[in-house]
Amino acid sequence: MRWSGTASEDKARFRRKKVTVVGSGNVGATAAFLAAQRELGDIVLVDIVDGVPQGKALDMFEASPIQGYNVHVAGSQDYAATAGSDLVIITAGIARKPGMSRDDLLSTNVRIVADVARQVAAHSPDCVILVVTNPLDAMVYTAKQVSGFPKQRVIGMAGVLDAARMRSFIAEELDVSIEDVSAFVLGGHGDTMVPLPRYATVAGIPITELMDEAEVARICERTAKGGAEIVALLKTGSAFYAPAAAVVEMAESILMDKKRILPCCAFLEGEYGVDGYYMGVPCKLGGSGVESVIELDLTDGERRQLAASLQAVKKLEQQIKSLGLF
Repeated sequence: MRWSGTASEDKARFRRKKVTVVGSGNVGATAAFLAAQRELGDIVLVDIVDGVPQGKALDMFEASPIQGYNVHVAGSQDYAATAGSDLVIITAGIARKPGMSRDDLLSTNVRIVADVARQVAAHSPDCVILVVTNPLDAMVYTAKQVSGFPKQRVIGMAGVLDAARMRSFIAEELDVSIEDVSAFVLGGHGDTMVPLPRYATVAGIPITELMDEAEVARICERTAKGGAEIVALLKTGSAFYAPAAAVVEMAESILMDKKRILPCCAFLEGEYGVDGYYMGVPCKLGGSGVESVIELDLTDGERRQLAASLQAVKKLEQQIKSLGLF
């Protein structure tokens, strides 16, 4: 039997999507594996540690015949291998340890993310960037400033994760299927996030009709402290399964132009009365990134909470500016 064509001819005729994941730790490696399983594109895993991205990528590639996904997975220390990526997921940075807040990570992670953003802009100038590194709101701002990309192509993963945690807690509290639960969380990714019980539903029924005020308040508080709860349990690291699943859900909506409405950390220019800052808001995610921001009609109390969250985001950005890195 003889083949009628060649691999090079096939590649010239068809081009698969290319996804780069920067950082091969728990979040990055899990995100790469999930993206491969969903066949979002060929995957490149990048890390500064010699052999780790190559070894993990090879392991994932060798799992493909068993799991049945038909994409190539490769690892590298060289950003040249990422050239022409359609989407870049940034997970690089140090993780939280018990007693640390997301904000404690700022001085180290801002330098890491800034360097990554420069490399990404140089090798994949047309890509969409999804930032996962904490403190999220500050890191996505850093990536935008350093890359020079337009606001719709630099997005932070926060709200999908926070909403997923809230949905999980609601399902557990009410003993109902997670499939019937939806939720939205606004604001910064941290203790000042703004869960919205009015927009949290079970099969379309607001949870405010299914729980009393104390139960709702407990769900909201646990949501805001969801990451810290896992850090305290693990003791040597932070969450990675749910964050990886959350960013891959966003990646799928972008790469497949699904135009899903998802809570994302987006750059606002007047929406919700916020101008020039990244905040978590509902967005339509499509092939070009953030295609629009959906403005919800907030109560006075919710607006006050959002304003408090904005102050926390502003404080982080001022700390970044004081470092003089860009």
